[in-house]
Amino acid sequence: MTVLVRDLDLTNPSDAEAFAHVRRATLPAMLSTAASVAFDAAHAHPHARHRLLVAEHEGQVIGTAQVGLAHDSPEPGLGFANVYVHPDHRGLGAGSLTLRTAEEHLAREGATSVYSWVLETPENLAFAAARGYEARRPAHFLRLDLATGTLPPLTPPPPGVELRTAADYADDPRPLFDLDAETVADEPGDIPTEFTDYAQWLAETWHHPLQNHELTTVAVADGRPVAFSVARTDDGTRYSTGMTGTARAYRGRGLAKLAKNDSLHRARAAGCTEAFTGNDAGNEPMLAINHWFGYEICATEVRHVHQLT
Repeated sequence: MTVLVRDLDLTNPSDAEAFAHVRRATLPAMLSTAASVAFDAAHAHPHARHRLLVAEHEGQVIGTAQVGLAHDSPEPGLGFANVYVHPDHRGLGAGSLTLRTAEEHLAREGATSVYSWVLETPENLAFAAARGYEARRPAHFLRLDLATGTLPPLTPPPPGVELRTAADYADDPRPLFDLDAETVADEPGDIPTEFTDYAQWLAETWHHPLQNHELTTVAVADGRPVAFSVARTDDGTRYSTGMTGTARAYRGRGLAKLAKNDSLHRARAAGCTEAFTGNDAGNEPMLAINHWFGYEICATEVRHVHQLT
């Protein structure tokens, strides 16, 4: 039988579980559950023209793709297509067909450039190069063993700084949105991002099923959040840092490290045994913080770009 590429069927719960299964098999450092897959599909911004594609062979989902427009970028015409094929089912053409389907969709929606994360293996890099994708900047996934590893000891916050959790802002998360918008704007990357839509941030980020408000640590000074380490957890014992950052006026004081250490300690106390995070290879300050915690690189992806004609 040939490979079929289609949209994720949100009416079929097993479809979302199969999508998550492929993502976990190809990229274990990225948390993915059936609930998070279905949520992403249902809550994407309409301007993103977002699609979740699955590649099917003999009735089994063997590949996935996240496809859409970078609607939160100030630069128009930027699209993305992140394609993953299960390691046990490569060589059947699923990757090629899925990517072609994604590119056709983006072209129809007005994209002129397609950005794609590609795992840094000889096979994946060759696949991207053969289809006209140019390598840009790498990013690392890092892993920390929370079960047996040793975390730095907890230290009290400096005078004037208080540690809270995101759960303390359940009634009004707007201050966390403002902090998130400021920090994400300064993240290194090929696609600039601006958070301007608070309602969409609530729908996509704050209410995301992987988001763990109790384990997210917020450093508060002068009456407002000035640093945070956002925690995500899956259905089991895996923990991931979604974002660690500090407001510009408060950088250089060790507040991001303070928040992340507090979050990691509480994650371990809550039963998490593995911690993951991701960093742009050029983000040396954050890489240094993560190495200080004991994180080790477990995978690398390279951002590629292809100009659509």
